[in-house]
Amino acid sequence: MRIVLGLTMLAVLPALLVCVTSFLRIIIVLSMLRQAIGMPQTPPNTVLIGLALFLTMFTMSPVLQKVNEQAFQPFMAGTLSVQAAYEKGSAPMREFMVRQTREEDLALMVELSKAKPPQSMDDISNVQLIPAYMLSELRAAFQIGFVVFLPFLLIDLIVSSVLMALGMMMMPPATIALPLKILMFVLIDGWSLLLKALVGSFH
Repeated sequence: MRIVLGLTMLAVLPALLVCVTSFLRIIIVLSMLRQAIGMPQTPPNTVLIGLALFLTMFTMSPVLQKVNEQAFQPFMAGTLSVQAAYEKGSAPMREFMVRQTREEDLALMVELSKAKPPQSMDDISNVQLIPAYMLSELRAAFQIGFVVFLPFLLIDLIVSSVLMALGMMMMPPATIALPLKILMFVLIDGWSLLLKALVGSFH
């Protein structure tokens, strides 16, 4: 039974990583940063995914530790049944998702599922909570991405205006703007600022 459950978990692990952890917000923001700078292929996808995985481990470590102590270790020791281990293991994950989820998104999922209005969070099933959590993560990621885009957009506008004022209309603005954006990002230590903001955005 343990081997079957282990193989099943490995099969659904990528979906769980995207649906119930902080990975979704982090990878979207990192991808939007790459687009804002103007280098769609740099850093490569492997680098962004690896960085997002480690940041996910940092943000989710308290939750994963609770799951390990309350559910996984007792189940492996044989002191918990499968159902009890699932309930104890899902409780810390639900608590984390509820903290990040907006009430509007939860209400939308309850409405779409045509379920009865819940009286408490215990009445909300995972089928309703997980998509609501994903919607909230998408919203938060796009909000952060919008803020990330602004300074790079400003550089593009300034470069375009200067080139037009100089009469250099045939010169592609991206040719000059790209090194300026990279220089600005390096000078302000952009990676550290962005990663700190990302990790700090989870509560």
